[in-house]
Amino acid sequence: MLFTHDTDMALAAAAALVNTMPGSVPGDDAPDRLTSLEQLDELYREQGWTGRFDRDAAELEAVRALRPRLRGFWDHDEAGVVALVNELLAEARAVPQLVDHDDVGWHVHATPDDAPLPRRMAVEAAIAVIDVVRAGELARLRVCEAADCDDVVVDLSRNRSRRFCEGGCAARAHTAAYRARRAARV
Repeated sequence: MLFTHDTDMALAAAAALVNTMPGSVPGDDAPDRLTSLEQLDELYREQGWTGRFDRDAAELEAVRALRPRLRGFWDHDEAGVVALVNELLAEARAVPQLVDHDDVGWHVHATPDDAPLPRRMAVEAAIAVIDVVRAGELARLRVCEAADCDDVVVDLSRNRSRRFCEGGCAARAHTAAYRARRAARV
């Protein structure tokens, strides 16, 4: 295990949130996947967030507005990532505490359970990225290598080999490579 369980979960949740944004590279026609309260509810449940959840339009808009900021963890160099971590933690007035609930074991919370969801999302991501930076593993936060995809990837593999997102890009790339090899033999 490279990072603690809560760090892995928070990194995956941050990536899942960022990857709800519409595509921004040529050929990436991915739609915005966070436009409704139902989609927010599904993301909340799938990623295991806990605490206050208002399920209203204001919360949805605040979560949507957080996505480009969290994307900075994948786009900035180390100095930029550190600045973003510190900015998010300062804005939230984060106070880290050890907690143990839901059979997760000891882990860090830095906001109260009744803090707004976007604040908790930002702080959980920032706390997780602290572990990544301190371990010198920022290269594990990368962008999908498919030419027509800009989704983010958290590479938790032992050999740092994960190159594609979970959106089917690996299968498309492998199929294209196979077809290219096959065509070259003909």
